[in-house]
Amino acid sequence: MTAFAAALGRELRLAVREPGEAAAAVMFFVLATILFPFGIGPEANLLARIAAGVLWVAALLAAMLSLERLFLGDYEDGSFEVLALAPLPLSLIVGAKMLAHWLTTCVPLIVATPLMALVLDLEAEGFLVLIAAMALGTPTISLVGSVGAALTLGARRGGMLLSILVLPLLIPVLIFGAGAVDAAIAGHPVRQQLMVLGAMFLAAAALGPWAAAAAVRQALE
Repeated sequence: MTAFAAALGRELRLAVREPGEAAAAVMFFVLATILFPFGIGPEANLLARIAAGVLWVAALLAAMLSLERLFLGDYEDGSFEVLALAPLPLSLIVGAKMLAHWLTTCVPLIVATPLMALVLDLEAEGFLVLIAAMALGTPTISLVGSVGAALTLGARRGGMLLSILVLPLLIPVLIFGAGAVDAAIAGHPVRQQLMVLGAMFLAAAALGPWAAAAAVRQALE
């Protein structure tokens, strides 16, 4: 755990030195959300009906922005070759990168979500459920997206390949995340949707670091 904390600290320090990627993700999220009222009109009922889906899609696309470069810096400067020979398992190093991505990219998106929900006139009953669903669903986005980033490491047009690989796998997160908010607004139980999001997160957390580490090793060979 001490080695993992050190690896996580390294990733967070690198993120602090280059805050542009996290800021770009938040700005994309905000701008993409604000554009919808201009595109479909300011009708409150229509905006409220699509608010949950819009916020989830915008958050997913915003989180994807920084995934392409998640492993690329260490791959290009040879750091991964050194890390692969270290006594610390490569899966823990990759896991630290995944956690750092969630902390520096997805957490700011969660913080910005209530304000964007107000812009889209989301009903008050859905606010807490939206935050809870985001807290459960965004880690899955970071984990699954990181596996895709590792699989496309060193490939030409890696960003395009990453989107093709990852976006279909994350459709269930969007469905259950938006579904939980819609159920809360309609007065229905939301436990099932949140439990499914939690189950997807646990499955991705159990398999993601090892799958990404294997992909990184393959890219190094």
